[in-house]
Amino acid sequence: MTVDRVIVMIPFAQKKILALVPFLLLAACTALRPGPPPVSENPAVLTLVEQARADAALNKVQSAAGTVERALRIEPRNPRLWQELAHLHLTLGDHAQAESFAARSNTWAAGDRALGAANWRLIARAREARGDTAGAQAATARAVELER
Repeated sequence: MTVDRVIVMIPFAQKKILALVPFLLLAACTALRPGPPPVSENPAVLTLVEQARADAALNKVQSAAGTVERALRIEPRNPRLWQELAHLHLTLGDHAQAESFAARSNTWAAGDRALGAANWRLIARAREARGDTAGAQAATARAVELER
């Protein structure tokens, strides 16, 4: 029996399902790709981060920064919270604080190369905004090194 004959014998509804199998497999592979880890496992911290992100989306960046600072009082050694605060201060134009908070995030990152690289890229943007081109290039080089 040939393949064509086997396919003809399959009812129409089952052919539709078989046609979907490659797409379902592709979707399953995509879903298995690891994304960034959550900011925290603490529900209170997660709630505060969600609130801060909502405020930032409404252009209430100062309020968002205050909310992240509250989360940091709960988890002061959380590198993702420090990075979140660094992003907000960069948005506020407080480039020195943004760099400082990104560096503090790196202090607590403990081998998380992706987080470290993202922090160095943020530091590069802060330095560039302050006119420190050489410092920005050095920070970008550190980010590239961590991304390898």
